[in-house]
Amino acid sequence: MTPALPAFCTPLESAWPFATPLPGIALRACRFDPTQLAEQDFARCAIVAPATIQRSVAKRRGEYLAGRLCARAALLALTGRGEVPATGEDRAPIWPVGVSGSITHGAGWAMALVARKGDWRGLGLDMEQRLEPERALRLAEEILTPAELQRLALLPAEAQAERVTLTFSLKESLFKALYPLVGKRFYFHDAELLSVDGTTQTARLRLLIDLAGEWMTGCELEGHFQLYDDRLLSLVAVR
Repeated sequence: MTPALPAFCTPLESAWPFATPLPGIALRACRFDPTQLAEQDFARCAIVAPATIQRSVAKRRGEYLAGRLCARAALLALTGRGEVPATGEDRAPIWPVGVSGSITHGAGWAMALVARKGDWRGLGLDMEQRLEPERALRLAEEILTPAELQRLALLPAEAQAERVTLTFSLKESLFKALYPLVGKRFYFHDAELLSVDGTTQTARLRLLIDLAGEWMTGCELEGHFQLYDDRLLSLVAVR
C-alpha cells in the first residue's frame, strides 16, 4: 500500500496539461510548501534521500520528496508498482527497466511523468518561473544561439522575455529527453529553437551537435509548452 501523503504537499493531480494529448504517458503533479516539511516525512513516505539531499536545505529536500512522490504515483498508474526512482551518480533519476520518465520541480510545484519505452523512448519535462524582462535579456546570450538572438530582436519588446524563458525551458526538456539515450552532456548552444506555434502550443528544435546514433547535427524534435499556474511548462517526448 502506498503511504499517505505528508502535510507539506497537496493531493496529487493527474490532468494532462498540454494542448496535444500524448497517449501512454502517466503524469502526476502537486503543490508543496517546503517550510511545512517535517523531519519524519521521508521515513513516513518510505523514501530514502541521497546523502547530498539529506544535507540540503529544506527547499531542496522538499523538492526532492515532492518530485519522488509524484514519480511513484505516476509509476503506480503506469505499471501497477509504486516504485521510487533512485538517483544516479549524475543526479538523474534511475527509472525501472522498460520505463522512461522525467521529474521537474520548482516554485512550489512538482511534477513527474512516465511511459513505457515501447511507446516513448525519452521524456523531458521542465517547469520554469517566467523571467522578468531585464533578467531575460541579461541571460539571453547564455541561452540563445546567434540565430535565435536575431529572431528574438524581431519580436515586440513585451514578448522577448517570454521567448527567452521558453527557449531555456525547451532546451532543458530536450536535454532531459536525450541524455538517457545518448549518455552525453550537451548545452544551450548545442540546440536551436527553430519555430513556435502559439495555436498548437508546440515548437521545433534542432540539434547543432553530433551526439550519438541517430541524434546528429540537423536532427529535429518537437516540443510542447503550456502556461501552468503562471509558470512555463515544457515537454519533449521521443517516440
